[in-house]
Formats: sequence, structure tokens, C-alpha cells
Amino acid sequence: MAIHQISVFVENKAGTLSEITGVLAGAGIEIRALSIADTTDFGILRLIVNEPDKALDRLRAAGLTVSRTEVIAVCLEDHTGALHGVLETLNQAGIAVEYAYAFITRKSDAAYVILRVEDNECASVALRKAGVGLLSAEDVYSL
Repeated sequence: MAIHQISVFVENKAGTLSEITGVLAGAGIEIRALSIADTTDFGILRLIVNEPDKALDRLRAAGLTVSRTEVIAVCLEDHTGALHGVLETLNQAGIAVEYAYAFITRKSDAAYVILRVEDNECASVALRKAGVGLLSAEDVYSL
């Protein structure tokens, strides 16, 4: 159930994010979720888009440094402690979470979380056993 995440190396200067979103918009690619982590000089923009292969090609063609990473996406009921339950399930299975970011959609009352973990398959098995809803790539790309 891997979701393809696009990571873009971003210089910390005015107009860089606009350039990236312009490339995607010009190609008709829709952003489903994003996260950016930065330092003084650069950052990493992480994107979930509806057409990851096309996004990768277009961003590379624009001269940007990009990579693809497999992540998983979980669906959480919108109540206190839902995320803790997911993270505790992974902890009990001995799976470390490298990073996470959340998003919501108008199509549901649920929240969604993208997780980068050590082992997607082991994490998926542990989460399914705990009754956590996992999303397929098609589910996420079509939100």
C-alpha cells in the first residue's frame, strides 16, 4: 500500500515555492498534501500529488533536484487519541517513524496521516492487525 511521495530540494529564497507549484499547476498536477522542513539555506518540500510519476518528470525537467520515497497513509477517526493509537501500534511493533504529516479533505470527516517508517510492509501489517485503516495510492491520489 505504498504511496509515492515526491521530495524536492528547495533553496530558501523568494519565489522558489512559487516556481515549484507553477511547474505542477502548468502540468495539471494536483497537490493532495505537503510538508516543508527548512534550515537557513535550504529545505525539503515533501508532496503527495495525484500523478507522482508525471510530477517527478516535470520537476526534473525544470532543473529541480527531486526524489521519490514510498510512504504509507492511514485514515484516522477524528477523535482525541487517534494518532496516539496509531503511533503506539507502531511502537509496540518496534517500528520507528522517521516523520509524519497530516491532511484533511472535504470528502470525509476523517483525518489522514502520511507516515515515513523504517519498513512499510511491517508497519502495514501491524496497523491492519490493530484495525487502522490504510489508504491505497489510488485512494490518496483521488482525494
